[in-house]
Amino acid sequence: MNRASGKPVIYLDHAATSWPKPNSVLEAMRHSMLEEAANPGRGGHRMAIAAGRVLMRTRMELARLFGISNPSDIAFMPNTTAALNQAIKGLLRPGDHVIATMIEHNSVRRPLEYMRQEHGVQIDYVQVDETGKIDLLQLKSLCRANTRLIVCNHSSNLLGNVLPLTDIAEIARSRGAFFLVDAAQSAGVMDIDVGASGIDMLAFPGHKGLLGPQGTGGLYIHPSIDLVPLIHGGTGSQSEEANQPSVRPDRYESGTPNTVGIAGLGAGVRYVRSEGPAAIGRREWELTQSLMEQLSSVEGLRLLGPQLGEPRTGIVSFTLKGMDSAEIAFRLDRDYGIAVRAGYHCTPLAHHSANTSISGAVRSSFGCTTTRADIEALIIAMRDIAASV
Repeated sequence: MNRASGKPVIYLDHAATSWPKPNSVLEAMRHSMLEEAANPGRGGHRMAIAAGRVLMRTRMELARLFGISNPSDIAFMPNTTAALNQAIKGLLRPGDHVIATMIEHNSVRRPLEYMRQEHGVQIDYVQVDETGKIDLLQLKSLCRANTRLIVCNHSSNLLGNVLPLTDIAEIARSRGAFFLVDAAQSAGVMDIDVGASGIDMLAFPGHKGLLGPQGTGGLYIHPSIDLVPLIHGGTGSQSEEANQPSVRPDRYESGTPNTVGIAGLGAGVRYVRSEGPAAIGRREWELTQSLMEQLSSVEGLRLLGPQLGEPRTGIVSFTLKGMDSAEIAFRLDRDYGIAVRAGYHCTPLAHHSANTSISGAVRSSFGCTTTRADIEALIIAMRDIAASV
């Protein structure tokens, strides 16, 4: 069992951010801060060069992980939200049409709705069933001559379902649209190959399944796509020009980067690659199955997402009849030392699809450090709480 603020804690909130991080991540950040914390690309002295190498090494690790041929097609971002905003706002123009799904996070929905209100972009949302299964026939029927982008998450942060990226990419390709994937819940726990899957842009966090620190993430941009940068400014390159550089990744990385955080991200990616994303995901899936089997017999408890035996990421969300989700999470924390997430999880469309718009839901989510003992503790706690309703 881990400890936080001096007290034991069973941490089951990895879908929000992974914790604790591998020691190698902490060591990489400490080394960077002590030895390499100059400004990369902003000088020719040895520390600035060393800092630049930190960024390049991490970029190369990410390229190997995601099957990206040119590491310079990866732009570092502070989080997935920033990456999605760069992709959506940098690509779309007035009159364009976008297709998303009913299980998108607000990091997709809100930029899209902004583009609708301010720039006349047209949006359709594909229906999903209660388990998160997408209607591919409806997706095809929604495509128009002006459909420029199809965007979806790889896995819902509420339901844990896994969308068929290759099938969706094929539909996008056949209609001449670009395909953007939100990998907030899948990066590091599922094998992702952008070329094999037909992904044009991939937004990912550094602080979740990749085990890096908060404040890190990135966006892969296919070399055929030129996004309008959201931020213009100093890049350390082409400083004599008034316009933003066209060279990658500088075009999308204005300002001093989070070098120390990126050093930690690089260590996290190396850890993930050594373990293997598929192996990590398999362990998490096995924990979800064990939890679901036990919770399915708790009276009044409803499990969300795919059924037993079906693919899902390490997320198990549920409701309990007669009790608000926030109260359940409060009691789990106070009485059992279990950290989960309750409420609407920044994904109201998914709650609409799951018929939990009124109650919200409790979300437990697993990571590399989650054990069967952690799962057993949650099962015991939920049986106690359910018996008290």
